[in-house]
Amino acid sequence: MEKKVMSKEYLLENRDELLRQYSATDRKFQKKPYLTKKERKVLGIGKDCGRAIAMNVRIAPRKVAVVVNLIKGKTIDEAYAILQYTPKAASPVLTKLLKSAEANAVNNNSMSRDALYVADCYANPGPVLKRIMPRARGSAARIHKRTSHVTLVLKEKN
Repeated sequence: MEKKVMSKEYLLENRDELLRQYSATDRKFQKKPYLTKKERKVLGIGKDCGRAIAMNVRIAPRKVAVVVNLIKGKTIDEAYAILQYTPKAASPVLTKLLKSAEANAVNNNSMSRDALYVADCYANPGPVLKRIMPRARGSAARIHKRTSHVTLVLKEKN
């Protein structure tokens, strides 16, 4: 099966119809094919949020998830305050990520800073770094150094 490439003119003419089709919830076997980056840009999909991703952070995802759950659903100012006074290793990483997502939302998507809130934030496991350490009686054991990919999404309140 070949993917049909849509021209810019076609996208602009049928914009409302395409947005309606792609926003409708479908069953698994009835899903539309993924849009290309160009098609999403022309249709304006993804312009309603500011997103930032930190890859390969050297903190286990369980430990990041504790701090992530504290800021989910809060406004930006509340999230900054919570992160500033939370004594966890993930706090500085999430502060930096929040600043980046805020800059993306304000500069790239022309969103108002005052109305932004943390819509979604999650930590997925990244690659596990394995170190071989010597153990008793001449044996060896692996030590798992876990990493995580942290994603933060900001949206505007209506």
